[in-house]
Amino acid sequence: MGRYRAYPEYKASGVAWLDEVPYHWIISKVKYLAPFQVGWTPPTKNDANFDGNNLWANISDLKGRYIEDTAKRISDHAAKVASMDITPRGSLLYSYKLSVGAVSFASKDMYTNEAIASFLEDGRLPLSYLYYALPKFVIENASTNIYGARILNQELINGAFLLSPSYGEAEQIANFLDHETAKIDTLIEKQQQLIKLLKEKRQAVISHAVTKGLTNLPGANLNSSSAAGPKGEGRDSPSNPDAPMRDSGVEWLGEVPAHWVVAQLKFYTLDMQTGPFGSQLHAEDYVDDGIPLVNPAHMVNGKIMPDSKVSVDIDTQKRLERHKLFEGDLIFARRGELGRCAIVSKEQEGWLCGTGSLKAKLNDRLLPEYSYLLITSEGVTSELSLESKGSTMDNLNTETLGRVRIPVPPVEEQRKILAYVHRIAGKYEGIVEKAVYQVGLLRERRTALISSAVTGKIDVRHWEGANG
Repeated sequence: MGRYRAYPEYKASGVAWLDEVPYHWIISKVKYLAPFQVGWTPPTKNDANFDGNNLWANISDLKGRYIEDTAKRISDHAAKVASMDITPRGSLLYSYKLSVGAVSFASKDMYTNEAIASFLEDGRLPLSYLYYALPKFVIENASTNIYGARILNQELINGAFLLSPSYGEAEQIANFLDHETAKIDTLIEKQQQLIKLLKEKRQAVISHAVTKGLTNLPGANLNSSSAAGPKGEGRDSPSNPDAPMRDSGVEWLGEVPAHWVVAQLKFYTLDMQTGPFGSQLHAEDYVDDGIPLVNPAHMVNGKIMPDSKVSVDIDTQKRLERHKLFEGDLIFARRGELGRCAIVSKEQEGWLCGTGSLKAKLNDRLLPEYSYLLITSEGVTSELSLESKGSTMDNLNTETLGRVRIPVPPVEEQRKILAYVHRIAGKYEGIVEKAVYQVGLLRERRTALISSAVTGKIDVRHWEGANG
């Protein structure tokens, strides 16, 4: 914060974490400086309570700076029975149960549930200042840890310390933070767009390589701009634009190299097996820190990330012997996000395929990593979804998976394509990591700037907006 000046005079705050504060600021509590009201949740057994046109804010509605609409409504009758007070347009809504510290302004009159404190404009402090100050002061002063979660109640909020500059100075602080955080937010958004673009381009290169080979690769001869792609991508590609192609006979796939085989996945597997049914595995079979069961939630970016609480003992492992995993196996999510899968490593041999999963052992004509890249490509996931069964969600079984048609080059060519993918993916990932790091730095700067302004570490009374 070196570019900003400090106040000319400070005094001890008497609050350990706050240290010194500007001499003319008042140290008080929320209940004296920012009164609030809370809402109510009607009994759900009476559907008529929710058969109305009144906006009714829940914690999930506090997503941005303004609440334009709410996911739920409440009836006039329910509001009257509970003697609920309307939260007028312009009020500041503060979440103090789940998502502690989330704040949004009400763009319209609305009611709220009991997990939201509604701060009303009353002339003591501007709500624009409280938008920045409340998350800092209330959490610092009044939150408590229960099983690792931060929670609040009305008493804790009322007792939280709050610093009060003059009304005009508080408005100036809010205007300063609006301007400066907007600039930071714009930079963050640009970095996030870059990250999204790079991930999309990375996936496009990978999907093209494993479905078309190293021919006419997208992004060849790209310049060094990080927004365009990794420098030298074209030179890294052993691309042969003159390689003969043929129609694959698969609509989503189009043309493939003429010497590739297009066939159903089942012809490249030695075995496919779904996980144990519910009757084979009961709640009492689970132990902590035992032999992991692998369910869809444990498959992350092609790797298995086990949960120590989702595991069984050796006796259960022996009973479920047919569901054991071996190095090189592919394990798939059977429900929900089709195409979600992971490769079993040597260290994971003996772990078990979970109830929500399906495992496949490949033959020597299809490399596990190549198969993983194929299965997670957009075309294959779309075909899986079309082939899958299930009225409410996609559902994968061995028959469905086995029918999926895939393009398979010779094994040696698979290795060359994988080597190319590793080089290119690594370059993209390096750029993404730098962008993610920049986002982290920007968010830290945003938080530090807000903290410095609302605690009086910097003096912005002479700030002049865009010209300051």
